[in-house]
Amino acid sequence: MEILFASNKIERLCTDMKAARKFFGGEEVLVRGLFSRINALRSADTIKDIIVQPPFRFHKLHNWKDGTGGYFAIDVKTRRDPWRIILQPLDQERQPFVPCNIDEIAMIVRIVEIEEVSKHYE
Repeated sequence: MEILFASNKIERLCTDMKAARKFFGGEEVLVRGLFSRINALRSADTIKDIIVQPPFRFHKLHNWKDGTGGYFAIDVKTRRDPWRIILQPLDQERQPFVPCNIDEIAMIVRIVEIEEVSKHYE
């Protein structure tokens, strides 16, 4: 799957170990978790490959950003850790799906944009 990043800062965080260590305050388990998730996204053929893996805990964000429901999150490490990777599925033209019914599009989504890595629920 192709991964786009919402900003250069997010791209650096997701591709540079040194930046990730600084961001997570040196917590190696979170750094390894982030890079593991990014590698899994890159290796996936479609978003369906991510959705079906329970450890990722892929879930919809209903009232995030623009309120359209087109954003989703996966855990950086585990459900107990507050860190999430927020992403948005994109079509072949790199545009968001409107409406974004993930059950209907999961088998065709081959591009995602990572919006942020954060303690989303805090």
